[in-house]
Amino acid sequence: MSPSRAGALTLIGGELALDFANTRSARGLPAERDHLQRPEHVVQWAAHAQVLAPEEAQWLAEAAAANPVLGQRLIAQALALREDVYELGAAIAAGGPAPRQPLAGLAHAYAHALARAALAPIGVHFGWTWRPGEAPVETILGPISLSALTLLQQADLTRVKQCQGEKCGWLFFDATKNKSRRWCEMEVCGNRAKQKRFARTHPG
Repeated sequence: MSPSRAGALTLIGGELALDFANTRSARGLPAERDHLQRPEHVVQWAAHAQVLAPEEAQWLAEAAAANPVLGQRLIAQALALREDVYELGAAIAAGGPAPRQPLAGLAHAYAHALARAALAPIGVHFGWTWRPGEAPVETILGPISLSALTLLQQADLTRVKQCQGEKCGWLFFDATKNKSRRWCEMEVCGNRAKQKRFARTHPG
């Protein structure tokens, strides 16, 4: 099993939900890597993506370690939500219709999280919040499902794209003015593609 980089992955998605989908890369290829292999990896990623404050992450990691049932619920629900978000994002990026099953899965995840949420001030506005001690799983998955739902409801979905890198497949929201972004990171996948093109046009 490859080591997890959940706490260090580059956050290039432009949306929380897309970054979450990117915790699994090179899907279906020999180089495939899943960075959410255990409950603590979900907590590490959530802290890295600033879904959790450091003290919340520490508490939740200890709670999941002490309570295997909680840990299993966290990893199972996290992976299910991640796959729903990925399938929706990949379908939208390809210009196709949103598949019904992932839509239903996302709606269920959001409704379940919302039932454990409280409406509270966030800066000068109000928003949904979760407390780790009362809703440990929803504290992580609530903001992610909300991000995905908000993206579907309010964003220009022609800007949802999938990296064209040969061994990548990460999703991102293209915020460029002319919607010209093709790669998750130009310095990584973009440069690899350039090098491959150069090798083809300059053999030997």
